[in-house]
Amino acid sequence: MLEGLHPQNPTHVMRLVTDEKTARRVADLIVETFDPSETASAAFENEATLAWEVEVYFARKPDEQAMRTLVGVAAGPQTAQAVFFETLAEKDWVKASLDGLSMVEAGRFVIHGSHDRARVPLNKIGIEIEAALAFGTGHHGTTRGCLLMLDHILKQRRPVNVLDVGTGTGVLAIAAARALHKSVACGDIDPIAVEAAASNARLNRVGTLVHPVVATGIGHPALHRPYAYDLIFANILARPLMRLAPHIAGVAAAGGDIILSGLLDRDVPGVLSAYRAHGWHLSSRRNLENWACLHLRQGGAAARKQD
Repeated sequence: MLEGLHPQNPTHVMRLVTDEKTARRVADLIVETFDPSETASAAFENEATLAWEVEVYFARKPDEQAMRTLVGVAAGPQTAQAVFFETLAEKDWVKASLDGLSMVEAGRFVIHGSHDRARVPLNKIGIEIEAALAFGTGHHGTTRGCLLMLDHILKQRRPVNVLDVGTGTGVLAIAAARALHKSVACGDIDPIAVEAAASNARLNRVGTLVHPVVATGIGHPALHRPYAYDLIFANILARPLMRLAPHIAGVAAAGGDIILSGLLDRDVPGVLSAYRAHGWHLSSRRNLENWACLHLRQGGAAARKQD
């Protein structure tokens, strides 16, 4: 997942109160700039004040001047001066995660914290994320877009062999395992993410179906199966998606589906070009919160927009 994990043992947080457009632009730039295992960023509307805020969590004390300079690039020097920093105790993060993690619906799926467990409708598939691991949930447009794509595909067919590349906290792998009652292969480059995904799989009662491994792309023996995958998720970043195009296409089944996300609008043409070179073409696209989610199939079917 693009948003990644909250940094292990976070020590500092940067905050900014601004308008929606600026908040999204600042958060997006920070996501693109920093390693998600070290720094995590989110833009959201404060339900109490109705103002938009940016929060950036750091695994170590940040260079405050460098961060203000970066904010200035995204939003101008006046906005950069409105940034403020705080030292953050670990117990404060857990509480903030729990308080701020509201339920998010994506088709038949509902992402929720333990405090909302009893509120999940009986006709929905609930996916619970531990409070301390709240970053890396369906609250980010990239993850929710993938879940909506999965919901759409499940209305047409039931995939048999599923792969989740860059699984993050495991939401997509867990969703597929819960819906299909089948084993889902998954991996992530970050060992902390892999631990979180395994923990979340056990929490959601699919620990026997989801066994995440530490892998760069699909570079792990556990991800190389004697069969092709008829559904592949890759919710990462544009450059690794392009670099992985021949590898992902190489393990994808003819007639299957590839779901790609973690893309800004400007990233889409380059990513599509990389996959077209291997016979995969855009079937449909979703845009959520300025992020694009792409559904690829083999052949030249005209792309359609999904609501």
